[in-house]
Order: sequence, then C-alpha cells, then structure tokens
Amino acid sequence: MALIRWSREGDIFSEMSRLQRDMSRLFGEFSTRTDKGYKASVYPPLNIYNDSESLIVLAEVPGIDPKTLDLHVTDDTLTLSGERTLPELPEGASYHRRERDFGQFRRTLTLPEKVDSKRVVASCKDGILEVRLPRAEEAKARRISVKAS
Repeated sequence: MALIRWSREGDIFSEMSRLQRDMSRLFGEFSTRTDKGYKASVYPPLNIYNDSESLIVLAEVPGIDPKTLDLHVTDDTLTLSGERTLPELPEGASYHRRERDFGQFRRTLTLPEKVDSKRVVASCKDGILEVRLPRAEEAKARRISVKAS
C-alpha cells in the first residue's frame, strides 16, 4: 500500500479517498471469514420488497447451480447459504485479475414481519434467485369496522 503523497499539485481529498478504499479493502479481507469458513460479507447482494401479500427477496447468484442453494425460513428469519466454486483454468493458464469471490457463503436476514413458512416458494432464472415469502395471517393488515353507539 502506498503512502499519502503530500504535494501542492496533488489533491488531498482524492488521496484520502484512495487511502480509505485501500484500508477498507485491507480490513475487508481480514473480516470476511467466519469461524465456519463462510463469507461474512454481503454476498450475495439482494433486494427485498413487499407487495400486498408477500415479501419478495431477489438475490444475485450467477454461476451457482440453484439445486445447491440452501434456504431456511423460521418465523421472521431467512437464511440463504451455498457455495460458488472457482472454475478450473486450462493447463498453463493463470489469472491476470481475479475480483469475483469464490467459496462458501451464508446470509441470514431478519424479515420485517412473520411469514407463512409453509407457503414460501423460490425460483431461479438468469442468475437471480427469487424467494416469495407470504405474510403470516397475523401479520396482515385487517380492516376494523367502527360501530356507532
């Protein structure tokens, strides 16, 4: 890692930004492994949204066989785990740059409400895993009539 170069021509803010990126990368490498070997990073990246009936989780899982993914739902918790394997290179080949992570991963999410785990469905298309988590009956909004007295 290079030291900050202080000069009149240099921009101190871009140097500080570069230093921050380098430090994040350095400490990120040390903090992404857990005691079980899983990646503790934010892989796979995902989005969560809700419609009137369900919570929908979309996770990016390109290059992973959907049959090898492991999903568990308990009350208001969803756990997604799996493994992205490093493809073998042809004989005599070596990496020039390797930015994609490989290895085991595990994401555990606390959902904003309880879901009906018996009705959860998951599908995968074009490297996007979609998990539909129907709201539990007790979590659905109910209209309450007000009686006049």
